[in-house]
Amino acid sequence: GRPEGRRKEGEEVGLSELALVVGLGNPGDRYVGTRHNVGWEVLDALVRRLAADPSRPTRIDRLDCRALTGRVKIGATPVLLAKPQTYMNLSGESVKGLLLKHAVPPERMLVVSDDVALPVGRLRIRPSGSSGGQKGLQNVIDCLGTDAFPRLRIGIAGDHFRPGEDKADYVLERFSKAERAALVPVIATACEAIETFVAEGLEVAMNRFNRSPETVPAS
Repeated sequence: GRPEGRRKEGEEVGLSELALVVGLGNPGDRYVGTRHNVGWEVLDALVRRLAADPSRPTRIDRLDCRALTGRVKIGATPVLLAKPQTYMNLSGESVKGLLLKHAVPPERMLVVSDDVALPVGRLRIRPSGSSGGQKGLQNVIDCLGTDAFPRLRIGIAGDHFRPGEDKADYVLERFSKAERAALVPVIATACEAIETFVAEGLEVAMNRFNRSPETVPAS
């Protein structure tokens, strides 16, 4: 049967029940396929996955608070997908505007970003924490005045990346063929993780998806 919700029979879904999923990236053709835009790739994959007809997915093309947005449903929950168009370092201005306009509490938002601290092929979901040097995430933290919001981090560090290397150039490079092949299943898993976050909550998503892939030996 249908799980018991908090709404009374016939009551409208409140604005606060909307979930917001933000993918971080940079606008413009020169950034398509770069490491820094993996957050956008996840959102694009998600709308294809949710489409009844994959050739006609929801378009994330409606401008709202300096972000391109699109609406989908995951289960019974309406979800606003957003790609800030401010360039990465000013992502927080758009995110703050969306949260305020749509009355979404930060705990019902999931920010999807790249992370050079994780290797390609890994992802991590966290309820809060520092930006780890990811400038878009840092700007979201600065604009909101808190780091207490869920985030899904997608690993972008390839085998040749060395800690201490200049991240600014590295994140704007494209993935190698081998890295791209490793990224495909991770993007699919990230979509599953977003669906789980929306439908079942953060704790369930963390327990289910914060495991190392079986193929990766423990370090």
